[in-house]
This record gives sequence, C-alpha cells and structure tokens, in this order.
Amino acid sequence: MAPKRGLCPTIPSVSGPSPGTLVHHGPKYGIWTNVHPVLLFTLYPIVYKTSENQGIPMVKKTIVVVGSGNAAISAGIAALEAGAKVLMLEKAGPDLAGGNTKYTAGAMRFAYETPEELLPLLSNPKDPRIPNTDFGHYTQEKFKADLLCFNDDETLTPEQHALVSESCDAVRWLAGHGVTYDPIYNRQSFEKDGRYVFWGGLTLAAKNEGVGLFEMELAAFQRLGGQIRYRAGVTGLLTRGDRVTGVQVADESISADAVVLACGGFEAGKALREERIGPDWSVAKVRGTPHNTGDGLLMAEALGAMRYGRSGGCHATPVDLHMKDFGNLDLPPGERKNYRKICYFLGVMLNAEGKRFVDEGFDFRNYTYARFGRAVLEQPGHFAWQVFDAKVLDLLYGEYHFEDAHYVEADSLEELVPKLAGADTSSAAATLQEFNAAVDDCTPFDPTTRDGKSTHGLEPDKTNWAQKLDTPPFRAYPVTCGITFTYGGLKVDERGAVLKATGAPIAGLFGCGELVGGVFFGGYPGGSGLTSGTVFGRRAGRGASG
Repeated sequence: MAPKRGLCPTIPSVSGPSPGTLVHHGPKYGIWTNVHPVLLFTLYPIVYKTSENQGIPMVKKTIVVVGSGNAAISAGIAALEAGAKVLMLEKAGPDLAGGNTKYTAGAMRFAYETPEELLPLLSNPKDPRIPNTDFGHYTQEKFKADLLCFNDDETLTPEQHALVSESCDAVRWLAGHGVTYDPIYNRQSFEKDGRYVFWGGLTLAAKNEGVGLFEMELAAFQRLGGQIRYRAGVTGLLTRGDRVTGVQVADESISADAVVLACGGFEAGKALREERIGPDWSVAKVRGTPHNTGDGLLMAEALGAMRYGRSGGCHATPVDLHMKDFGNLDLPPGERKNYRKICYFLGVMLNAEGKRFVDEGFDFRNYTYARFGRAVLEQPGHFAWQVFDAKVLDLLYGEYHFEDAHYVEADSLEELVPKLAGADTSSAAATLQEFNAAVDDCTPFDPTTRDGKSTHGLEPDKTNWAQKLDTPPFRAYPVTCGITFTYGGLKVDERGAVLKATGAPIAGLFGCGELVGGVFFGGYPGGSGLTSGTVFGRRAGRGASG
C-alpha cells in the first residue's frame, strides 16, 4: 500500500543507514525510528490525517510483542484496540507457537458472585447439564484468601490484588473478542444426588482447552489487523540512550515505539534453573514449551530491570516418570498435558524409602498440585509411586487412562509392592498396612467437599478423602517432578512498564505473563496462571500503546 502524496516524508533508501542508526524522516513532520526494509510495510501505511490535527500527518504507534502465548496475544489485542500497529515475533514455528498456553487445560480462575455471571461466557449455554449444575460462587475475598495461603505469611502484593480485582473483567474482555468457555465437568465437579457439584472455585476453561484458547485469541488478534512472524526469535533489545527502540532478530533490526516482553520464564533453561532454583532442578522434566529459556528476563536485566518475586519458586507438579521432556513433542499439543498425574488425593504417594511424605488430602488438588511436584523432586531418587485401588479408578482423570500412561497393576497389595521399582518393598508394604489401619471408617467419603475422612496417628496424616486400599485391582503410577513455569521475574508498574531497581520505568519496555514477578510464591490456586497472563497482558498492551 503506497502512502498518499503529501502525507508522509520521503521513504529512505533501504541501502541507507545501518540498523540501529537514528534517522530523521523529513524536515518537519518526520519521526525517529530505526530503519529496516521489513518495517516499511508497518511505518508508512499507518500515516493518516484527522480533522483534529488539521492535516498534520500522524503516525500510529508500532508495538512489537515478543512471544505468542496467552499473555502475548492479550497484549497484542489490547494494543490493537488502542489503535496501535502490532507485530508479534514468535521464536518457534507455527507448530510450537503459543508458548505454554497450548499445553494447558485452558482453565481460568476468576472471581464471580453468582452462577448467572457465567452463562454469557459459555460456548453452549443450552447444555442440558447446566440446569442440574451447582457452580457456586467465588468471591474476590475468597480468591485473595486462596492466594494468601501460598504466600508464606507475606501479605498480598499489588500484583496479586490486581490479579483478583481484574480477573472477571479480563475473562469477559476475552469473551468480547470471541473466546468462549465450557464448564470443567470432568475435572472440577463430581455428581452428587443427581447434580453436578463444582468445587475449588474453578469452573470454566476455554473451549477446546489451551489449544482452543490460543486459536481463538490468535484469530481475534489477526481480525484486528495484528501480524505474527514465526521462527523470529528476538536476540536483543535496541536502545537509544535509556529508551528501548526495537528488537534484534538475528542480524535484522526491527524498530518499535514500544516492546512488550511476553516470552515466558526460564523453566526450559537448565542452567538458569540450577542457578536460580537449585541444583536438583537440573533433573526436573520440562512440561511445556522448549522455548521458555529466560531470554526476555536476561535481556531486560541487562538494561537494569529489577528482579522481583520469588526466583526460587515455580509451578511444579507430579508427572509420569517416563515422560519425554516438553510433554513429548511427537504428540499433538492438546495431548501433551496428559503426562501430569494429579489425582494423588484419591490414594497415597510412596517414595523410594517406601514412606509417605505429604498429606495427599491436605486440600483440593488444584490448591496442592503446583507445589507437590517440588515435594516429589525432594525425595530420594527424585521419584515416587502413586497407589490406588479399584474404588477410585473411575474417578481418576483421563490422564491416568492415557495410552502412554505407565503403571503396574496387581490383584493384591502383596503382589503390587514388589512391582514398585526403586522402592524399599518391605517398608512400602508396612506403610500401606499402617495406612489402612489408620483410616477413619465412620466418616463417609465425599470428593465434592473437604470431607474430613482422615487417618489418625500417622506422620503425616491424610486429612481428607482417606479410604482404605482394599479393593482389587490395585494400581501404582511412577511419577517425578515436572516444572511448568517459574515465579521469579521482573517488576512492572500498573501500566505494565518494566521498572529498574530505582523504581523508574525503562522507557519503551513493557512486560507481562510468566516474566512478571510478585504474582505467585509458594504455589498457586489452579487456573490462576492463564488469568494472570490476560490481566497483565492487557495492561501491558494498553500501556505500550498509550
């Protein structure tokens, strides 16, 4: 598209100044920018004339978003809404684009007062199950209380307050861009007295889970005019003085009025895991994308960005001991999450010494699964066995029946224990016997609530959902630690601007998603991660284009 005559300065020769050089375009109405031929399509078509400026040429802001996951696309959509031109740069090819988003189940935790607030968000509000469903409610105060449980006696941070207060509006905002949701019947509800009862404050997931969320968001981004380039890993930030003026992609310089870093944490960077979380984390399996290696964090830190949050914290959950790294890239993205194993609350976990090491029923699993991966990693040999009996096999999530799920099975505990490879069999047998003897038989089992059905006299006791392991067949699944994302990151202000240690913003640099620190500490309530990505992505997109 050629610029209209008289509305823009002369286009400079592409053989002119080298990338990174500041060039003034025209004597009167030009703009400062780094020149690169790739950017000519973004700079000149967006010159326009309005009645307000009386014919003076104006130029929309050009925003570069680094990454293409939920947070990145949220930032891109928000910037486009504000009238900016947005170019998204993705390190991966189309098959692995979307960061960790495509690995998720698409669940989004948000505050709501009544079940009626959920209905406009649904992909199928006429689902015949809905009249027989108890969605309950999940207030902002409850959301805050849930976050506080993981803060290790620290008060809520400004980032956590923002997550809670903006959570519902962020989900509705996505819905306004065509994202639809389904109730999470298979993982967050149980049938009780003919009704579907939801538990744990988590009710909705994007239609078709994480893959669906990515596809719906990307479609919205492109409908608004956003552009995405694949296999375009950003290798550096361009600066002029104290201002970020664009990015480097290999030997290509791309100018921008602002850059939004939305390229994840450092969970896939082995050296950074060892340095910032601990040496044992070199053996943790990476559940998500291989591309979250901390690039954005390191580039920002090189400019003086403040490290913020718990660098040694991470989302880590039990996964199949034999899972390939990155959730097995031979599988379609939607199936890679099936290596997680998070139904431990229905059974017991034994370590290599044959002993239990956590209270499997401490709380609903979406409040414990993100921290129990660490507990498994801390065990001898970095593995454990999850043991169940036939009473709960039909309650186990689909991941336990996944075609590549690894388990051993026997018709008695005596036959099962010798199959627990790597475990002390005599100790394991004694532990299972002691567990059965300690179960409270008087309290009924009820998976829809913290039922108080516990053991007595064990260390540790199981405080909810404790049932004797007495019904064959018995199954045991070997698990290890799978790291999902990291908690330590950068400090951003309410506009999403990345801050220096002095508290001053780095001009032209914004951040969102997993590289925002201060959101999670010792763990998190399930479904909060995607919501956080949207909340802080929308802030960063608006801030960058403002």
